[in-house]
Amino acid sequence: MAGFRIDPLSSFVALAILLFTGLTAVYSSKFIPQFFRLRKGERPTAERTHVLLYYIYIIFTALVSIGVVLADNLILLAVFWGFLGLLLYLLINLGAGNSDAAAKKTFIIVGGTDALMLLGIGIIYYLSGHFRMDRISLELNNGLSVLAYLCIAAACFAKAGAMPFHSWIPDCAEAAPLPVAAYLPAAIDKLLGIYLLARISLELFVLHQAMNIFLMLTGAFTILAAVMMALAQHNMKRLLGYHAVSQVGYMVLGIGTGNPIGIAGGLFHMLNNALYKSGLFFAAGNVEYRADTADLDKLGGLSRRMPLTYISFLVAVLSISGVPPFNGFVSKWMIYQGLFAQFQAASRIGQAVSIFCLAAAMFGSCLTLASFMKLLHAVFLGRAQGLGRRTCVEVPWQMWLPGIILAGICIIFGIFAYQVPLKYFIFPAVGAVSFLGDWQAIASSLLILLGLGLGLWAFKLKGARADVRQDAAFIGGETVALDENRVSGADFYNTLKELKCLKAAYNKAEAGYFDLYEQGRAAVFGIGRFFQYLHNGVLPTYLVWTLLGMIGLFLFLFLK
Repeated sequence: MAGFRIDPLSSFVALAILLFTGLTAVYSSKFIPQFFRLRKGERPTAERTHVLLYYIYIIFTALVSIGVVLADNLILLAVFWGFLGLLLYLLINLGAGNSDAAAKKTFIIVGGTDALMLLGIGIIYYLSGHFRMDRISLELNNGLSVLAYLCIAAACFAKAGAMPFHSWIPDCAEAAPLPVAAYLPAAIDKLLGIYLLARISLELFVLHQAMNIFLMLTGAFTILAAVMMALAQHNMKRLLGYHAVSQVGYMVLGIGTGNPIGIAGGLFHMLNNALYKSGLFFAAGNVEYRADTADLDKLGGLSRRMPLTYISFLVAVLSISGVPPFNGFVSKWMIYQGLFAQFQAASRIGQAVSIFCLAAAMFGSCLTLASFMKLLHAVFLGRAQGLGRRTCVEVPWQMWLPGIILAGICIIFGIFAYQVPLKYFIFPAVGAVSFLGDWQAIASSLLILLGLGLGLWAFKLKGARADVRQDAAFIGGETVALDENRVSGADFYNTLKELKCLKAAYNKAEAGYFDLYEQGRAAVFGIGRFFQYLHNGVLPTYLVWTLLGMIGLFLFLFLK
C-alpha cells in the first residue's frame, strides 16, 4: 500500500501494540468502571459515557500507533504522531485530582517537540527531496542535517520520556487512570519513541562518532538521574513513573553504541521494558483498587492477601532490575556488550565515554534493584497497615490475569531469549549481530532453580528442629516491640536527601529546577509580567514608550 511498509522492525512493534492493547482492554473491564464510580464520584449515566469514551480513545490509540510504525512517508508519520499527542491528552484528562494539569503539561511537552519534528521533516525534504523514508539516507556532515536529526530525536525523547523531556511521565503515572499509565507511558510511548529513534538512526541518517557519544551520554544521564529520583519517592505510582524514565536511558544508550549488538540490545530492552513496566503498573493498579491508596506509608503486608498480584509484581521487579534469568538481564547484558564493542572501535574520547556509560548503566541497575526492594517491602512484605489490613483481597481475574501473562512472557523471553524473541523479532530487524560472550540461559536457570530448591530444603530442615532459638527483633542495635514500632519501607534511602553532595540536587529537583516545562512556564510568565507592568493604563507611560520607540526607529533608519 502506498505510504506504508512492513519490515521486521515495524512488524514486531505492531504485534506488541496489539498485545498491550488487548491486555489493557481486559484489565480495564474491571478497573475503569469502579474508577469513574468511586474515584470521580460520577452518576451512572456519566460513568457509562466516560467508560465508552475511554475505550474509544484506547482503540484509536492502537490504530494510530500501528499507523506510526507502518508509515513509510514522513508526512503520514507526522499526522499519526500528532494524533497520538491529542489522544494522550484526552486519556490522561480522564483521571481524577490534578489530571487536567498533568494532561496540559503532557500536551505542551509532546506538542512542542512535535513542532520540532515538523521542522526536522522540512529540513530533510529540503536536503533529500523525498518524504519516503526508504529513499532517505543523509550524512551528518553539515549543520542542517544535524539540526534535522536533533529535531526528530527530540520528538522521540519526549514520546519515550528521556531527559530533559521526561517530567510529564511521573505526573501522568500519578494522575492518570492506572490502565492509561500501563498502556501509554509504560508501553506504547516507549515502543513508538524508541522505534522512531532507531529508524532515523539506522536508516534516515548516517551517524558519526560525535552523535553516538551524544546519545550515549544522554542515555547514561537519564539512567542515573531518574533512578536517583525514584529512590526518594513515597508514592508508588510516581516511583514507577521515574523508573519508566530511567529504563529509556538503556534503550538510548544501546542505540547510541552504533554497533549491531548494542542496537539489538536497545531494541530488545524496548520490548522487555514494555512487558515488565506494564506488569508493574497493573500490579500497582490492583493494590490501589483494593487499598484505595498509592501512598507507601499506608500500605504493607499484601503478599498473603494478594498472592497472584505479588507474584506478577515480583517477576517484573526481578526483570527490570536485570536479575538473571529474566528478560531484563539479557537485554542489559547485550547493551553492555555493545559498550565493549564501542570501546574497542572508538577513539580515546569515545573509550572514556564508553567506560563511563558502562559504569553508569551497571550502577543504575543496582539502584533499580535497591529502589524496588523498598517498594516490595513497603507494599507487600512489610506489616499490614490501615485499610489494607482489613479489606485487601485478591482482585478479579480480569485484573490479575494480564499481569500473570506479562510475568510469564518475561520468564520465557529470559530463559529462551535466543530461541524466541531474539531469533524472531530482534535479529531480523538488526542483522549481523555477534556476541562478545556466551550466556547459557537454560543451564543457568536450572542452576538457579537448584539453588532455590536447596535453600528451601535447608529452611524447612531448620524449621523442623526443636532447638531453634527465638528472640525479639533486633533493629539498629536496639530491641523494639514490633506492635509499637513499624519499620516502613517508604523510609528507605531517605538519608540520601541529607547527604551534602545530593541534598541541593534533590531540593532543586523537587522545586522544578530540572523540569523543562516548569522553567519554560516561568520564563513565559516572567515575560508576561514584564509587559503587564509596562501596560499599566497610565497615559504618560504610554507616551514615554512611544517617544522611545520613535527614537529607536530614527537611530535604526538614519544612523545605520
